[in-house]
Amino acid sequence: MKLSIVIPIYNGSATIRQLVKVVKKEMQDTDYEIVLVNDGSEDESAEICEELAYADAKINFISLRNNFGEHNAVICGLNASSGDYAVIIDDDFQNPPSEIKKLLKEAVVHSYDVVYSKYKTKHHSWFRNLGSKWTNLIASYVLNKPFSLYLSSFKIIKRDVVKEIIKYKGASPYIDGLILRITSNIGVFEVEHSPRSTGKSNYNLPRLFSLYMSMFLNHSIRPIRLFMFLGLIMFITGLGLFFYFLERNFTETSPSLNWSLFLSGSFALSGFNVIVLGVIGEYIGKIILNSGVAPQYVVKKMVLHNGSKPNFSSIEL
Repeated sequence: MKLSIVIPIYNGSATIRQLVKVVKKEMQDTDYEIVLVNDGSEDESAEICEELAYADAKINFISLRNNFGEHNAVICGLNASSGDYAVIIDDDFQNPPSEIKKLLKEAVVHSYDVVYSKYKTKHHSWFRNLGSKWTNLIASYVLNKPFSLYLSSFKIIKRDVVKEIIKYKGASPYIDGLILRITSNIGVFEVEHSPRSTGKSNYNLPRLFSLYMSMFLNHSIRPIRLFMFLGLIMFITGLGLFFYFLERNFTETSPSLNWSLFLSGSFALSGFNVIVLGVIGEYIGKIILNSGVAPQYVVKKMVLHNGSKPNFSSIEL
């Protein structure tokens, strides 16, 4: 059984060399490969990763031309992976490599398609913890995710599911959204979470907003249906009030009744417009869910030893 360890990297020059060293030590009795994906880092990450890849045939390296985002880098790494299982692990050392085998064992023993890590104690900043909780809450509605499932970045995915994930060609992939579309055979395993040893998190408000937009607009049409439902409520309420004031207008004469008729009619019309826009949005949403124009990522350079033949574009060797 072969294990692929996919590591998306952004400005990880201070940790990536040591992280790879520890991963190799932990995996020495395992058939494994490491896939390093440099997501347009502004430091020396690309040079370090390339050096590591040329020095060890178990290390594969891909460098992207720009910073496309963590989920784009991950799907790029999954495209280049060849293992029976793929583990996704961050480059900041907060996911101890010693926990990888625990996730693998949980997936194999219980025949799970995916196993998410669950942290005993999280050592993220308050802002990231708050953002994670909010993201999981939103995902429970938008993606029909079980409330008890925490969507952590540290997870293991079976090859069958990886093959389905990489079929997605939209410009803004959301890995967890794709997983929840593909399978419900998902496990959770509690692991350690280490404090950040160096640098600071790349997690910020713009990235969080980008993640929400990807979740809302590319992987679900539930928000459209929510607005359609609200529009229906507006239409029924406005129509009911309109007929109520219209009946009163036959028995009473009052300027205020005329205004009430006008406002209730406008309210009903607004609700009807929201419903129409919602129907149009349903069609547009289905088009977005099934198509993609912009590239997920563009590869600048790669060093692959595993014999995989990923469908990359604009490769500069």
